[in-house]
Amino acid sequence: MTYYEEYTKLHQLSFDDFWKSVAPGDVAAAIDKDRLSRQDFLILLSPAAREFMDDMMRKAHRLTVQHFGNSMQLFTPLYLSDYCVNHCAYCSFSFVNQFPRKKLSLAQIEEEGETIARNGIRQILILTGESRIQTPIDYIESAVKSLKKIFSRVAIEINPLDTDDYRRLVKAGVDGLCVYQEVYNEELYKQVHIKGPKRDYLYRINAPERGCQAGMRSVNIGALLGLDDWRKEAYFAGMHAFYLMNRYPSVEVSLSIPRLRPHIGDFQPRSHVTDPDLMQILLAYRLFLPEAGLTLSTRERAEFRNRLIRLGVTKMSAGVSTKVGGYSQKQDGISQFEISDERSVGEIYDYLCRNGYQPQ
Repeated sequence: MTYYEEYTKLHQLSFDDFWKSVAPGDVAAAIDKDRLSRQDFLILLSPAAREFMDDMMRKAHRLTVQHFGNSMQLFTPLYLSDYCVNHCAYCSFSFVNQFPRKKLSLAQIEEEGETIARNGIRQILILTGESRIQTPIDYIESAVKSLKKIFSRVAIEINPLDTDDYRRLVKAGVDGLCVYQEVYNEELYKQVHIKGPKRDYLYRINAPERGCQAGMRSVNIGALLGLDDWRKEAYFAGMHAFYLMNRYPSVEVSLSIPRLRPHIGDFQPRSHVTDPDLMQILLAYRLFLPEAGLTLSTRERAEFRNRLIRLGVTKMSAGVSTKVGGYSQKQDGISQFEISDERSVGEIYDYLCRNGYQPQ
């Protein structure tokens, strides 16, 4: 059974009725358990759980230290190209947006990598828009081989691939795969992915599993919070991670919690996700999946990221530019989305060290 088949069953649940039925005693009992069930996870995402945030915070911190110690992985995204054939309502790189597109040469990729590495970063995430003409698998493979000479770990966040292509990139040096489903609501998925190959919901939702089958060391998934009801989206993403962790125990599975950020265009979030909402998602993930990695990006403000670190985060982006050539070239260009934490790698590194963490 694939996750999509599992998801179809989960979608038949009456979420709103369930969450209305949750009592304070149900939340307390869920928090007290050593290993949570699927129903317990739903309980921790309920409105009733908001009154137990302090208890959830204490347990989340304890579980994180137990499973991950005081280590914190730092990474930086590197955008190779902003050419894209998709029309996604929420993304600046959508092909309907008119701006000068860019694609880095292999020499420029290496220059970008060396600039990032000088800041002390050892893990890189390479990203592209989706264009098999501008960024074919050969181009990605060459970029990976070049960057692997500079960084200890190289991950990809590109268009979904077949299993054989993922195997090819693993052989070239890719350690990790990041694929956001964006929105698990299949009907809404088609509404916000208007044209292009990204409209294929089934191909995308099964991409993380193809990555696991191809031998990826780590796989990172998540929902883009704000596209639909955040409680439901957090539940489906959490269950997706649960499925992958149980089926592929040798793979490091992580969850991200990105919120929609300003971009080119007038698309507005369908669901407003507040800071307490995001915190509740993070805590529910940690209590339900104590061994899963939790990734926090610079989409969030510096002070808010500092608050969340102790609650389960194991990996953070640092010193980020979401522009193609944004590190060594410092050229004007279009960002995929706006960032909020503009601290340098050094500033984040120092903050972590002062607070007892070991940045890696």
